[in-house]
Amino acid sequence: MSDISAEIATQLFADHRELLFSVAYNMLGSVTDTEDVLQDAWLAWASTKVEQVKNHRAYLVRIVVNKTLARQGAVRRRREAYVGQWLPEPLVTAADSTDDTLQAESVSLALLVVLETLTPLERAVFILYEVFGYPHAEIATMIDRTPAAVRQISHRAREHVQARRPRYRVDSRMQQLVTERFVAATFGGDSNALMNLLALEVTLWTDGGGKAKAVGPAADPRPRQRRPPSRHPRRWSVRRAGDPVPAGQR
Repeated sequence: MSDISAEIATQLFADHRELLFSVAYNMLGSVTDTEDVLQDAWLAWASTKVEQVKNHRAYLVRIVVNKTLARQGAVRRRREAYVGQWLPEPLVTAADSTDDTLQAESVSLALLVVLETLTPLERAVFILYEVFGYPHAEIATMIDRTPAAVRQISHRAREHVQARRPRYRVDSRMQQLVTERFVAATFGGDSNALMNLLALEVTLWTDGGGKAKAVGPAADPRPRQRRPPSRHPRRWSVRRAGDPVPAGQR
């Protein structure tokens, strides 16, 4: 690859990086694995004759989708041996970010948990069709399936997700208010305020990242949750995309 071609390839990859990150993250639910996929995708893209590619965006997304599918087998095997309950890694972008790609094209943590019940192929099709709006015919070329097969996979994935949808809708303003009160009570150590926010049948699930001892699901949750688990901040912390992962939390 000539210096000019290499420069063009680098710029094109940088221009689409936010989109590629969002695709891989929604399929994996892990920032670390997503970054690894993007590194593999860059190596594949760097060896491509860019001048022969007609649709750079579609070509790059196809590379990322296939690299992600190839990685999901290892990710699933790792999670089967995972200590404790695995939860998706929260992704938070800067509040004043001018690039809203990650926020607009990423799904909620709750949906990421539901997507863990799908097969890797079902998850890929669901994300590409439902979140990013790719037509079935274009998805078929990405994953080497027929459009008819993709439509069947999409229908099956949608049924699985809808079967696990919330029982009722929550007012967004009320949801934000309760969330803010929950965070304030948890990090402020106000046990009484926290207990007042929790339903009687609430169950606590935590994730120690495979490094710290996590609190298992409580059979009698409210008494056991009376003291917020502040000794293990990682379980409650979120970080921005691109921030370095602290030592011991990789």
